[in-house]
Amino acid sequence: MGRVVRRVGERALLVELADTDEVSALYGWALEARTAGALGEVEELVPAARTLLLDGVADLAAVAALLRTARPRGTTAAGGPLLEVPTVYDGADLAEVAALWGVSEEAAVRIHTAPEYVVAFCGFTPGFGYLTGLPPQYHPPRRATPRSAVPPGSVALAGAFTGVYPRSSPGGWQLLGRTALSLWDTARRPPALLEPGVRVRFVAARA
Repeated sequence: MGRVVRRVGERALLVELADTDEVSALYGWALEARTAGALGEVEELVPAARTLLLDGVADLAAVAALLRTARPRGTTAAGGPLLEVPTVYDGADLAEVAALWGVSEEAAVRIHTAPEYVVAFCGFTPGFGYLTGLPPQYHPPRRATPRSAVPPGSVALAGAFTGVYPRSSPGGWQLLGRTALSLWDTARRPPALLEPGVRVRFVAARA
């Protein structure tokens, strides 16, 4: 699918893209262009799995034309701050994921802590970021039967994404471990630790 730009309401544009990498790249380009003043007034940029929403756009026609012809330099928007996430790797699905990868549990932890991840987009629940960066050969399927309640702080995998559950909720991701970090706090500014573009390193920690 090529890049499609659609008008949404009175002051918004929705860009439809082929995949998360293209969204991340265009999101990074749009952030830089907005900072440089090239987009005029744009209040908010909201990336998702295959779309990028620009809200509060003053000049819809001009910005739509720029979005159609934009040529981002990279494939990700990895320019944000680096967040280390101390993780106790004792998740209920660690052994199953290790077996799926054909390695020991200790090796599975090394595999998961090796990459630098990037928050591609947020959703599902406040503070939940979808992190990319794990090599394709380590993309596990979702659980066949979701859990009715996943503990807060759970570090989990599903397909191409790693995530951390900010609060207890239903979920079908594979649970590798847990962190004590508070991912969502309304008294904090911003309330979410994981925002699009933030770089993340998972660090193995003792219980």
